[in-house]
Amino acid sequence: MEEAVGYGAIDCTHMSPPDSTLILKQDRLFLVMTVRGEIAPPGHCSLGLFHDDTRILSHYALRVRGGAPAFLSADAPRTYGGQVDLAVSDLPFGGDPWDPKHAIHLQRELLLSDRLVERLTITSYLSQPLDYWVELALGCDFADIFEVRGWRRPLRGQFYAPRVEQSTLWFQYRGRDGELLRSVVRFRTSPERVGSDGARWSFTLTRHIPVILEWEIGVESVTSAGGGRRVEEHRAELDRGYDGWQQSCSQWTSDLPGFDFALRRGMDDIGALYIEAEGAPILSAGIPWYSTVFGRDAIIASLETLSLTPQIAIDTLRYLAQRQGEKEDPTTEEEPGKIMHELRRGEMARNREIPHIPYYGTIDATPLWLVLLHETWRWTGDFNLVRELLPHAERALEWIDRYGDRDGDLFVEYAPRAPKGLSNQGWKDSGDGVPFPDGELAQPPIALIEVQGYVYDAKTRMADLFRSLGEPGRSEELVSQAEALRCAVLKSFWLEDTGYFALALDGSKRPVPTLTSNAGHLLWSRLPTPEQAARLAEHLLGPELCSGWGIRTLSAAHRVFNPMSYHNGSIWPHDNALIVLGLAHYGKGRAALPIVESIHQAAMRSDLHRLPELFCGMERRPGIRTIRYPVSCSPQAWAAGAPFMLLQAVLGLFPDAPARVLHVRNPALPGFINELTVSGLQVGESRVSLQFRRHRERTLANLLSLEGEPLQVRIELA
Repeated sequence: MEEAVGYGAIDCTHMSPPDSTLILKQDRLFLVMTVRGEIAPPGHCSLGLFHDDTRILSHYALRVRGGAPAFLSADAPRTYGGQVDLAVSDLPFGGDPWDPKHAIHLQRELLLSDRLVERLTITSYLSQPLDYWVELALGCDFADIFEVRGWRRPLRGQFYAPRVEQSTLWFQYRGRDGELLRSVVRFRTSPERVGSDGARWSFTLTRHIPVILEWEIGVESVTSAGGGRRVEEHRAELDRGYDGWQQSCSQWTSDLPGFDFALRRGMDDIGALYIEAEGAPILSAGIPWYSTVFGRDAIIASLETLSLTPQIAIDTLRYLAQRQGEKEDPTTEEEPGKIMHELRRGEMARNREIPHIPYYGTIDATPLWLVLLHETWRWTGDFNLVRELLPHAERALEWIDRYGDRDGDLFVEYAPRAPKGLSNQGWKDSGDGVPFPDGELAQPPIALIEVQGYVYDAKTRMADLFRSLGEPGRSEELVSQAEALRCAVLKSFWLEDTGYFALALDGSKRPVPTLTSNAGHLLWSRLPTPEQAARLAEHLLGPELCSGWGIRTLSAAHRVFNPMSYHNGSIWPHDNALIVLGLAHYGKGRAALPIVESIHQAAMRSDLHRLPELFCGMERRPGIRTIRYPVSCSPQAWAAGAPFMLLQAVLGLFPDAPARVLHVRNPALPGFINELTVSGLQVGESRVSLQFRRHRERTLANLLSLEGEPLQVRIELA
């Protein structure tokens, strides 16, 4: 082993990504780089090639003869592949200073498979042959993803001097946990020189005759196997995988190509965010900060995409069930029956510097898992899946009563226990995510309004499952518990004078009277009375919460409102999707159509027509695009899945696979499309194709085809 050398400091002066980035993702590997195809400056806090929460490439910069190339374009037509086009002018080679022309074209093709593969094609349009050179600068800091986000570690492991062997460059680091990490660069086109900081090629450029250079970068375990494949071979294999993924999903096509493109982008992003973790498939949360398993995120994304394919939900249910809490551990907040929050694989997790091994600090993932189990059964009718997971469901119900409600007041609440855990443990889990209207922060234990809705919904749904399984006594018990919780929520959270529900009860059982989107989730859980739902809907669709781009997380009328905050005034697509589906439950799907249109327009104004995790909540003004939140994840699973839940809501798609029925209730098309066809919608063992068409003020629905098992399609028009 080479002599150990000192480690370099991680430059976290730039927490936000550059104004525009190129992001690629495939399985457990993802790449965030500038649109020029670079990771520069070295160690920039947001750029890099990452594998299992570790940055395996922190410097990646191309230098060429003629100076810094001009940027022409960048695109990522699929999540695993991108292309960057650059140009060098003729001026450094004797061109006219009054009329310089682009003369050398540089095309960078980048692919992620189990490694990063790049092909650089250099084409000259100069009249004379030219001696030319290209240099690729490389570096690796093996930073843990938490360090990249800004976590300061007092100590790191040992770095070793890079090793050069023929056309291979090795970077090596031994973590504080003793694990040796290796990042490997293999140059498919032999360079003139390979050094510890990169490689250089020299060659002659002849007019119209391209010169092609190729290399690949990855961790040792993958680059040592399967080498020698060209870019086309990697691309063909990836294309086959994604084509198969798309064919397994329902297809959504309209008379508006841009809308279809945005839906396909979401479908591709969902496919790209699938990873294999501990030998099982599961949906990861988002790039760059959350490229790992999150219980809540996976559950909500699964709920959003049941109309796309139920397989996502099935994988999520099984994965999380296998990692359900078994013991009490205050360092990770694990408890028997609890569904995990977050799993990390980097050095800091392996060394127990963070509690994410996994970490269980979430108050809502457990009831949401139960909701997902029932809703998946409604889509699939799969009693075998229910029986398989029923012991886990019983343990989750026990956790709700024993650990979720510690003081016996019927409300599920949280009080953090892990020293390095989250202070807030609902979906708005930032430190200031549960404020009073003036900015005072609620003190634990905190009972969030939406969590009470999730628990009510979970017990109601589990009662339905037990009834269907022939256990009426258990069913009636759960119905009674759900109704008692509902009455308690209406008594303690409903604010009659304002016409909405409190955000939470704090540790003193004081209502936190802040108007937020959280209460909108109660509609999805079907907890409010019809009268309360109507008053709540007025607030949700009114100007204080609705910005013109969607429903904000917090009312603009409150002093604590900040449209640039993470949770106190921003707009989240998944939040809007759950609320719109809730409005549809109360017969208000048509009133929610402007939200569907706003979210679609936000996607059309975002890079690559991709919905980000969130965006800022400023009021919409003519001609202004959505305002980007600086560290928003993109792609992000529950953002990518949001359009499918929005469409399910306004089209009124409500399956009952156990009864072999699909209800289509009061469908309504958003105003920007006149026709929409859904093909291959999976309900039980049936595949349904439906066409929705605008006719004057009504939306008509037509059954186009039905394959597989018999199914009743009941269309109810307003």
